[in-house]
Amino acid sequence: MGAREKNLHDPLRRTNMAPSTPSDWNLRRFNAAMALLHFLQGALMVYLSTSREWTINSTYLEFDTATETLSPVLTSIGTIELAYLAAGFLFISAIAHALIATVLYDRYVAYLDQGMNPYRWYEYALSASLMIVLIAMLAGVWDLGTLIALFGLVAVMNLCGLLMERYNRHTEETDWSAFIVGSLAGLIPWIAIAVTIVGTYSFGEGSPPDFVIVIYVSLFVLFNLFAINMLLQYKGVWKWQDYLFGEVAYIVLSLVAKSLLAWQVYFGALNSPV
Repeated sequence: MGAREKNLHDPLRRTNMAPSTPSDWNLRRFNAAMALLHFLQGALMVYLSTSREWTINSTYLEFDTATETLSPVLTSIGTIELAYLAAGFLFISAIAHALIATVLYDRYVAYLDQGMNPYRWYEYALSASLMIVLIAMLAGVWDLGTLIALFGLVAVMNLCGLLMERYNRHTEETDWSAFIVGSLAGLIPWIAIAVTIVGTYSFGEGSPPDFVIVIYVSLFVLFNLFAINMLLQYKGVWKWQDYLFGEVAYIVLSLVAKSLLAWQVYFGALNSPV
């Protein structure tokens, strides 16, 4: 049984080290700084971006009277500005960190004392889901229904993180059910995107731009680091025995993942043939 499992009812009090406090990590200032960094990057992206509109498609069934069969038909239902989509998840994070650093700070600290942070998972359910939609579109997934499904799966993955923390406050031994379900939900979008990438190589006349492959690999690794961070927290490994160390790791990972995706999209898509 890990250190976290042995100290359930006091998540910040670990067996091998003295507990830290939010003031030790300057979490109010840290969240305020993260809000500013995310906002500035989002604003800079909108300011510097040139117009790059991508088509959103939908599929419907059409009856062929000659053959008396139903056939799927792909139709365009609108466009979306790529740079605004990329800036969107930066602004979502900026708003979340700003609220945590101000009006929600006391409740945030109270939640941390219980070994949980619901605000993190609410924000990720929106921002990470928007990120996967953007990655999918870069890979060639432009069907609205599919994009909604991918968004929903990543949202479910992150809300499972919320359930993992909320439920395990009251268990004598860590229950990994939410972690497993969330991991499976989060894996499916990456498989779906990989199918499209492989299909482009196999059946298309060209291949995806190199930057799309780099984005896919780098963000897949970063997304998995979030799961590893939670795993280390609940196993009480090394500095992760202190819940606040894991909290800071989440914040840093979030900044790195969003910044890397946003700027790879910005620089890559401007020169993309799609």
